Amino acid sequence: MMTPKVFTVSQLNAHISNLIASDTELNMIFIEGELSNVNINAKSGHMYFSLKDKNSVVRAVMFSWSVRNLRFRPEDGMKVIMRAQVSVYEPGGQYQLRVEDMQPDGVGVLAMQLEQLKKKLGAEGLFAPEHKKPIPPIPKTVGIITSPTGAALRDILDIIGRRFPCVDLVLAPVLVQGEEAPAQLIRAVDLFSEHHAADVVIIGRGGGSMEDLWAFNDEGLARAIYACEVPVISAVGHETDTTLCDFVSDLRAPTPSAAAELAVPNRVDLYENVQNLLRRSVAAIQTQMMTCRRDADRMFELVEARSPLSEVNQDLELVNALQARAGIAAEHRLATAAAESAELFAVVESLNPVAVLNRGFAYLTHHGVNVSSVHDVNSGDELDVTLKDGTLQVRVE
Repeated sequence: MMTPKVFTVSQLNAHISNLIASDTELNMIFIEGELSNVNINAKSGHMYFSLKDKNSVVRAVMFSWSVRNLRFRPEDGMKVIMRAQVSVYEPGGQYQLRVEDMQPDGVGVLAMQLEQLKKKLGAEGLFAPEHKKPIPPIPKTVGIITSPTGAALRDILDIIGRRFPCVDLVLAPVLVQGEEAPAQLIRAVDLFSEHHAADVVIIGRGGGSMEDLWAFNDEGLARAIYACEVPVISAVGHETDTTLCDFVSDLRAPTPSAAAELAVPNRVDLYENVQNLLRRSVAAIQTQMMTCRRDADRMFELVEARSPLSEVNQDLELVNALQARAGIAAEHRLATAAAESAELFAVVESLNPVAVLNRGFAYLTHHGVNVSSVHDVNSGDELDVTLKDGTLQVRVE
C-alpha cells in the first residue's frame, strides 16, 4: 500500500496553480458577467473587482497598464465582456481572473474577437510601417473594390472625375457585407495583385454598424491586402470606424471620398506645380547666366591685368618716339649734307672749265694735249679750239 503524499498548504496551492497554468484553454478566455465591488487602487492603479452572474461570482484583477487602455469607466452593476487568464492567488488559496481587456456588453464578442485578431496580426508584423508601399503620385490606372450600387462608388467616381479625369478606372464589383463578402473581397484583391491591373487600389464601402463592416475584419482579407503587390488604400465606413483593412493597408482614408483624393492628384495643383517649376527654371537659368557673366568679367579683368599688352604699347610708343627722333635727325643730317654738297658743288662748279667757257673763254688742245703756252706749238700746227657750244680747228701761222 502506497504512502499518501502529504501536501503543505503552499504546495497544494502551487500544485493547483500549475495545473491551471498548464491548461491552454484557460490561458485566454472570454467571459461575460456583471461587475461588483469595483475598486481602483489610488497608489498602484490596479483595479480589483468581482464578476458575477445570477448563480456564481469570481474575483478578478486588472493591472494598471491594462486599466489605462480602457475606453470607459467600469462601475458596479455594469455588464461587461472580458478577455482574461485564469490564475491562482496562492497566498489566499483562491483562483481569480487576470483581466487583459474589458468591453461593455453591447459592443459584444465581435469587438473582443477583433481585438484578439488585431493583436495576433500585429505580432506577425502585418501592420509594420516598413511594409507599407508608397502610393504613386500620378497613377495611370486606379482600381476600385466596392459595391457597384453603393454610394461609396458614386463618391469615388465623382471626386476622381473632378480632380484627375484622364486616369483609367477598373471596378471589381463585390458584396461588402454578409457571409459571402469576405471571399469576394479576397478574390478581387488577389486579381489586382496577380495581373497588376492598376497602379493603386481603393477598397471600401460606406458607413454602418460593426456587423455591417465585419467583412473588412476578415483575417484572410487582411493577409491578402498585406501580400498584394499593388498599393492599397482602405476606405471603410466613416472616420470613426476602424477595421483590420485600415491597419494592414498601405494607406488609410477616413472616407471613400477622401480615398479618391489620396489616390489621384489634383490637375489644378499639377498645373500650378508645372508653372512654378517653369518659373524656377527660368530664374535659375537667368541666375546662372548672370553668374557666368560676372565670372567672365572677372576673368577678363584678370587677363587684362596680367596682359603684357600695356607694356608692349608703352614700348611701342617709345619706339615710335625714337623713330620720329631718328627721322628728324636723318632729315637734319640730309639737310646738312645737302648744304655741304651745295657748297662743294659751288666750289667744283667754280673750278669747272665749262663754266669759264660759258663766260666766252676757250681752251686749245693739240692732239688732245692742252696748250697753255705759245711755246707749246709751232707754225703750221693744227689746234682744236673748244668753245661753250662746240669745237673749231685752227692753224698756227
